[in-house]
Amino acid sequence: MNIGAAAKSSGVPAKTIRYYESIGLIAPAHRTESGYREFSQIEIDTLRFVQRARSLGFPVKGVALLLDLWRDRSRASSDVKAMAMEHIGDIDRKIAELQSMRDTLLHLSEQCHGDDRPDCPILEGIAG
Repeated sequence: MNIGAAAKSSGVPAKTIRYYESIGLIAPAHRTESGYREFSQIEIDTLRFVQRARSLGFPVKGVALLLDLWRDRSRASSDVKAMAMEHIGDIDRKIAELQSMRDTLLHLSEQCHGDDRPDCPILEGIAG
């Protein structure tokens, strides 16, 4: 199938597919004599895997490692779990950071009258 059909089938935009090829995350697709990319079902499955891993927040380098593990049928599941647990830790840290930002903004917003006066505790809080 061509890149448009591959994009539709995998849920990965054609531009992103080209990008993944350019950085070596996925192997370049086979090309027809006229230069068009042709994708097999295996490549579509790989794109779906990449899309799902990205949707779970894994960075591109992490996706590359996951792809290697996915393709390696002699892998140890403990390696995959270790990656997942490390990523969960990263997510937990981001959640804590976001919660702290939310709490700070909520506190500053509660101090702001939100009227026509120029005094603004939000801006004063950001200014430090």
